[in-house]
Order: sequence, then C-alpha cells, then structure tokens
Amino acid sequence: MAMITAMASLILFSACNDDKKDPAPAVVASFQATVSDDNFLMVSFTNASMGTSSAATYAWDFGDGTGMSTDREPTYTYAEAGTYLVELTVTEGTATDDFSHEVAIVDPDQALGLLTGTTSKTWKLLREGTALYLASGSDPSASGYTVWWAGTSNNGERPCMYDDEFTFSRDGTYAYNDGGTFWAEFGVFNNVADCDSNTRTESCFVPTQSNMVNECGDNVSAWLSSTSHSFEYNTSTGKITLNGEGAWIGIPKLGTDAATYNTPRSSVTFDARVSDGGVSGVDTLYASFDYGTAGYWPVTYVSYSDPSAEPDLVSLNAAFGSSSNGLAVTFVNSSSGATTYMWDFGDMTGTSTEENPTYTYATAGTYTVELTISDGTESLTVEEEVTVSTAALSSPAPTPTTPSADVISIYSDAYTSITGVNLNPGWGQNTVFTEEVIAGDSLYKLTNLDYQGVDFATNMQDVSGMTMVHIDLWSATEATINFFLISDGPLEKPKALTLMANQWTSFDIPLTDYSDIVNLSNVIQFKFDATSTPTFYVDNIYFY
Repeated sequence: MAMITAMASLILFSACNDDKKDPAPAVVASFQATVSDDNFLMVSFTNASMGTSSAATYAWDFGDGTGMSTDREPTYTYAEAGTYLVELTVTEGTATDDFSHEVAIVDPDQALGLLTGTTSKTWKLLREGTALYLASGSDPSASGYTVWWAGTSNNGERPCMYDDEFTFSRDGTYAYNDGGTFWAEFGVFNNVADCDSNTRTESCFVPTQSNMVNECGDNVSAWLSSTSHSFEYNTSTGKITLNGEGAWIGIPKLGTDAATYNTPRSSVTFDARVSDGGVSGVDTLYASFDYGTAGYWPVTYVSYSDPSAEPDLVSLNAAFGSSSNGLAVTFVNSSSGATTYMWDFGDMTGTSTEENPTYTYATAGTYTVELTISDGTESLTVEEEVTVSTAALSSPAPTPTTPSADVISIYSDAYTSITGVNLNPGWGQNTVFTEEVIAGDSLYKLTNLDYQGVDFATNMQDVSGMTMVHIDLWSATEATINFFLISDGPLEKPKALTLMANQWTSFDIPLTDYSDIVNLSNVIQFKFDATSTPTFYVDNIYFY
C-alpha cells in the first residue's frame, strides 16, 4: 500500500511540473548555408534566427581558424576543401543564444584540384631520387627493356633544372619560371644532326634572349619564363596538353610525338598522373612521354604544402675523368658550380689549380688523384684512381684493304663514312671520350669505360646484304669489352672482344653472330661496355 501511495504522489508531482513550462528564450540562433555553384569554396549564410530585431548583433566563426564576421548574413570563401564547424552567436540586449553546424566544402573535380590546388599549385623536379631518365619502354619487366640514360638527380650536376617551377592554375592558365638559369639540353644546343655550330656544351647558363639560340642558329627564347600559357587536363584519359608557343615540361625538346625537337612548339600533350600525398603534405605529378622505339621519358615532380619541407638545392658537384697516353694524363673536369679548383695528382709532388690540367708522371703506376672544388662558400673533394703505363700509342691503326664499294663505313679515314654519326651520345655514361690524331690518322679514345654508344639512328642502316662488321682496338693492357650491335626496337646483342696489350687488335665479326636477335635491316647503334673500367682506342668501324 505504501508503494502505491508513493507512486501516486510521484505521478501527481510530475503532472504539476508539466504545468510549469520554462519561458521561451528571447532569441533563438539559427542559420542555413549555401555553397556557390560557380565557386565551391564560397558559402553564403542565411540567418534564420528568431526573436531578433534590428538591434541584435551577430558573431560568426567559420571554423577554419581565421574566418570571422559580424554581418547578419555574410558570404565567406574558404581557402581549401574540408569540413568546418560554423558557429553563430546572436545577442540582443541581455539575451544571447548560440547555434553551430558542420559545413562540408567538397571539390567537385578532385582530380583537377590535385593538379591545380584550389587556385594554383607549383611543381618542381623531385629532389630525392631520380627525377628524369630515358629507357626503351615503360615496363622494366618487358623483354629487351634497357635504361639508355640513367637519369638526373639533385646532386649538383644540373642545378638549373631543379630550380625550375611549373605552375598549373585552376582558371586554366599555365606558367613556367626558369629561376634565372637554363640547361643546355643535348640535341638542342649541341650534337644536332647537320648543325655543327655547337653553341654550348651541356651546362647551366644565364637564359638571356641573346643566349637562347640553338645549335642550328634558331631563336628558342619562347622556352623561357612565361605566364601566358594555358593547359587542358582530360582526367578521364589522364592526358595534359600545354598550349602556347614554348610551353613545356620535363625538358624543352620533348613533344607530343617526338623527343628530338630543337625548336619550340605551339602545344605539347603528355600522359599525367597526380598522386595525393595525404598527411605527408607532398603531392606527386608523374609526367611521361612515350615515343615507342624512340624511347620513354618519365619525369617526377612534387609539390609541398609546406615549402620549407623541400630538400635544399644542391648546386656544387665535384667530378672528373682522365685520358692517358703513356705517362701523360689529361684530366677532364666535369664539376659544376665551382669557381676554383685544386688538384693533387697523388705522387707527392704534382698539383695544379687549372680547370683541366695535363700532368706527366715520372713512373708507371696507379695513383689516387684528388680534386677539391669551391664556389667561395662551400668546398667538395672527390678522388679517382688513375693508372699510367710506359706503353703509349704511337702508331695508327692498320689501314683497311676492303674495297670501298663493299663497305658501309661508320668511322674510318680510309672510307667516306655515313652522315649523322654521333660518337659520344649523352646516355648518362661516366666514360671520358676524346678524339686524337696519331701519325695523321683520326681515332678516338674511351677512358674508364662503363658504357659508351655510337648513334646513327638518324641515318638508320640496312646491313642485311653485308656479312661482317669490322673494328680496330688498342689498349695498353689486356682487356675484354662487349661490343653491341643494336637495331630499332631496340634489339641488341653483345659480342665479347679481348684486346691484346700494347698493340692494335683487329676484329672481323660475322653478322650472323648478332642476327638471331638484331634486325640487320634497320641497325641504329653500337655500344661498348665492360665489367671493369678499361681504357682503349677505337678506329675503323665498318660493315662489309
């Protein structure tokens, strides 16, 4: 019975409380948010607060850490996509009320947004790892895949490429900033078939209008800094087209359908893939140019949400090679960024401050040569071993006796050689190439060979009617090298050749040794490589 009475009292008390409702607040804060159709970052806020008059005040916090307003119905533009907790505080007299609501800002074209950001995004070459290289194709697992040029990295060899900036903007504009320096690209400013002015070797230079002349004498200043280009990004096909004379990315000579242009073009199309770096804050743009048998060029760019996180640009690089004949050694300095040089030739006496000295040792042997370079602020030192011998080349190669009517000559004073032969193509090799004349005979020398090409792709040869390929080689010491024949594809096969010490060795190689792999109807190149780093002379390369 007591339990029932208690229950009844509780019900009665509750019923009485229901009759005493709290008074309605004087003001009620509320709003609605509408995202602009033209700009997904712009939001208009409609004030739906109640119980307010013209005397009411409003305090908005747009939730991004910076945006505030006291307008009744503000419009606010966010800096980037995201979800923001927006809060409105309404005050009238002594009455106040708060209302908060999440507003989602979503980029309707996220693929384009990755490339351009919300307004613009600037990309630079990757500074950690290989940023650009040249290979026979895009699939390293494919049969015959070959890396033709091992590529470039932020090691001081090409600093003028690593300060370049490529900017894509949301409005479709595209800009290039050369940073006040430019790279003299192989095949543009040097080593162009049928143009032999060689305006400059591969190096960094100041890109004034007067300096922007290619090897053939053409003005190529359209490749310089510009903000007047535009771009199109087809996100479904993953292709970007740059529009405007001289618009480029990667290296200037890369075009839509060929990698050998040495003048600016009106547009360039390439494959592109943009990767979101997420919490790392480092987005990646992969640009690639696929020219089939002419090669595949992948280029990697990065963009930092925090620019201070970008690795420092390396502008000083110490490197050298050497070419010896007997005890005399000519040093070839391939350093970059230096203003002074200090050589120690490793024999306790010889030093030099010349950029490319020649030094004659007193005795044969192997010496550790040290080069220290400086730009006035920083210094770098590099060491290389140099071996010298009393053996020196003094006699020319044997004179060929095969009738010229039966010969296709690639390199020989005895015959008229084909045009378009490049004895020193820039494939990223460390080999030092020098040309010499011995007793009136022209020949060339390969020092510290890792690999070296002979390229005549611009004058492809059909040697299917020939039976042999001939070459003469001389080395101060016995050495074994691989001599490759390469046809379009590329299809290549080596032949091991053993050189005798201190004498010319002539090789006549049956083309049948190559024909099971190489297509003899479209031969484009030779290549040398070795497991050691031999030094040797080359002469008389011809088919017969």
